[in-house]
Amino acid sequence: MRIGHSQCYCHAGDFDANLHTVTEGLASAAEMGLDIISFPESFLGGYWSSEEGCRANAWPIDGSQIAHVLETTAEYPSMFMVGFNEVRGDDLYNTVILVERGELIGAYSKAFPCIAYFKPGRETPVFEKDGVKFGIVICADGGYIEPTRILAMKGAQLIFAPHYNYIGAERLIDHYVHVRSDHIARAVENRVFFVRGNNVERGCQESLGREGVGYGDSYILDPNGQIVTAANLHAETIIWADVDLDRMYYGGPGKSLTSAKAFLHELRALVDAAQD
Repeated sequence: MRIGHSQCYCHAGDFDANLHTVTEGLASAAEMGLDIISFPESFLGGYWSSEEGCRANAWPIDGSQIAHVLETTAEYPSMFMVGFNEVRGDDLYNTVILVERGELIGAYSKAFPCIAYFKPGRETPVFEKDGVKFGIVICADGGYIEPTRILAMKGAQLIFAPHYNYIGAERLIDHYVHVRSDHIARAVENRVFFVRGNNVERGCQESLGREGVGYGDSYILDPNGQIVTAANLHAETIIWADVDLDRMYYGGPGKSLTSAKAFLHELRALVDAAQD
C-alpha cells in the first residue's frame, strides 16, 4: 500500500484557500498513486488560541462546509483525511474526517486536546482500505500509550497522526526530540507503521496570538521504529512510502498487547488506587 502526507501551510480562517490546498494535494497524490494521504490537524479552519476564533471557523460534520469538501474532492481517487474544528451541539471537538471519492467514511476526535475549549473524544474507530486496517490519532494523542494501543488491539496496522505544531523557540529542540521518541515507542510497542503528519508555518501565526515555529518534520516509521521517509524541515511537500504489510517485523504481535494481557489486573488496581 502506498501512503503519504501533505506537509503544508494552513491559512487560518480561510476555508476556501485551505480546501484549495487539499485539492492540489489530492491531484499530486493521484499522480503519485497514493492509496491514502493525510493533511494536518484543524487544517480546514485553522488552529486558534481563543474559543471565539475557533467557533467562527468551526462547523458541524453534517453541515454545508463539509458537504462542500465532499463535493469538491469527489473526482480524486485517493482516500484522504483532513482536520477541522467540529461543532457538535454546544461542544467543540478537534476532529479529522476520512473521505473517499466524495463519501464521508468516518471521523475521529482528539482524545487529549491541548486547548481547554475542545471536548475530548473517546471513540477509537478502525477503518479499512483494500483489506488493510488503520486508525487515526491526533497530535498529542501519540504521546499517550492507550489510543495507539487500543487501535492496534483492534487490528490496525497503520496509525495516521495528523499534527498542527506551532512551538515557541525556547521549547523547539525539546519538542522535536520528545515527539519523535514518543512515535518510535508507539510504532515499536504495537508493531505498527506510524505516520507523523505535520504542518509548516511562515512566521507569526495570528490565530494563536504568539511567536512560534511550525517546523514540519513529517515522517513515516516502520514497526521497527525506523524512518522510512521524511520531509525536510520548514518545507511544503508531500511525503510517501510503499509500506510492506506482509513483512515480519521484530517483536511478535506487539509488545503493548502482550504487556497489557500480563499486567492488566495490577494496572487496574493501580488506576483504582490513584483515583481514590
